[in-house]
Amino acid sequence: MQKKRWRKLGLMRRVLTCAIALISFVALFSAHLHLFFPPSQVSMLPDPYKLPTQHEIRYQKLSRERSWIRPHLSKAPLPALKLDGANGSSDFNKLWKRPPNRDFAPCVDPSLSYIAPLETRGYLLVHTNGGLNQMRAGICDMVAVARIINATLVVPELDKRSFWQDTSNFSDVFDEDYFIKSLVNDVKIIKKLPRELMTATRAVKHFRSWSGIDYYEQEIVSLWDDYQVIRAAKSDSRLANNNLPPDIQKLRCRACYKALRFSPRIEAMGKLLVDRMRSYGPYIALHLRYEKDMLAFKQRAKGYCPLTPKEVGFFLRALGFPPTTPIYIAAGEIYGGDSRMAALQSRFPTLMKKITLCRWRATFSFPLILGTWQGQKLLVRIFDKIANGTMKEGKKLSGRIIEIHKRRQGSPRKRKGPISGTKGTDRFRSEEAFYVNPLPDCLCQKESTENENSTM
Repeated sequence: MQKKRWRKLGLMRRVLTCAIALISFVALFSAHLHLFFPPSQVSMLPDPYKLPTQHEIRYQKLSRERSWIRPHLSKAPLPALKLDGANGSSDFNKLWKRPPNRDFAPCVDPSLSYIAPLETRGYLLVHTNGGLNQMRAGICDMVAVARIINATLVVPELDKRSFWQDTSNFSDVFDEDYFIKSLVNDVKIIKKLPRELMTATRAVKHFRSWSGIDYYEQEIVSLWDDYQVIRAAKSDSRLANNNLPPDIQKLRCRACYKALRFSPRIEAMGKLLVDRMRSYGPYIALHLRYEKDMLAFKQRAKGYCPLTPKEVGFFLRALGFPPTTPIYIAAGEIYGGDSRMAALQSRFPTLMKKITLCRWRATFSFPLILGTWQGQKLLVRIFDKIANGTMKEGKKLSGRIIEIHKRRQGSPRKRKGPISGTKGTDRFRSEEAFYVNPLPDCLCQKESTENENSTM
């Protein structure tokens, strides 16, 4: 009995040894097949045993990437692309029709009485604050302030201590040399404070929010009697939206829309993203601000809640956009993670982000600091606030949304003033921001040809 037991154990041991050897051999054979067979012979093997070549592996990886970056967009005829709830009246072409400009054109040139900057009285240092858009507006305001107080503007310092913890410098985000040259006839701008003034005593001021020209000409200009350097501790909303001299308003527009452009690297990256999005046809650039910092400061108690991704999906479908519409998501980390995007993704499967469009390694030719990413956002404001209530998709919701947006399709309109009955800072806060809508200060309506002929 004992001999039979030993024989069985020996047989099992031999079987296990053979099995292990066979597995090892197969693994070795699979890993090193290309050493024994040239590629031409490998390609002739039966499909179950064919191993992908390095070229095929790379091609499959790139194909998978492009299948996401370049999803198949439906080429259905226009009637099939009509909106679910838009009373069947909106077709694909109408959705992308350019809004009428009503013969408005930019008019930002200074008046005939405008003169080049004279000998300045001192230097203005600026510490910007907020996100990129707030810093951009603040920089343009400080250009105007430097003109008002007759200061040499030192290239502003970007905020490095805000929510985003961004380390970008001005030259990382904006074209510094172009900024200086473009405003040479308006304000003297230098890159750094002169060395002899590095240790000079500075007047650190929190300029009063939404201040008019009298505040700067009286209270701030008087500081030059005691200081050579004034440091603006903050830059956001330090200049009034309205009731400023026309030349100052036009200077703000020249700074914002002409002088302050993104650095060449960011512009090249932005063009690449736009070209890749346009390869799908017309697309929506959605500034989806359902982010942690926005939710914290959006005054939810007053009804200023940003739309959730799900609500955005409702509204876009109600406006008439078909599910095949490509959407570029210009946003940071969505509050709640990817699960929050599921409802929007289900309605519009072709959602694109910066990372998705930049998967090719050659795209990343410079450090991906936050300021450069923010600079590539295409900020498109699509929605207004809608009355509270339970939203259900259908003709009723669609009809209401289309009616609300009938006169909100991008045509020029005069900037809104303060809400009636508001007082103090709330009055200024309720005004439409100058850079959001610079009409009538920086846009002029041309006389139509018919009117010209009738007056002759």
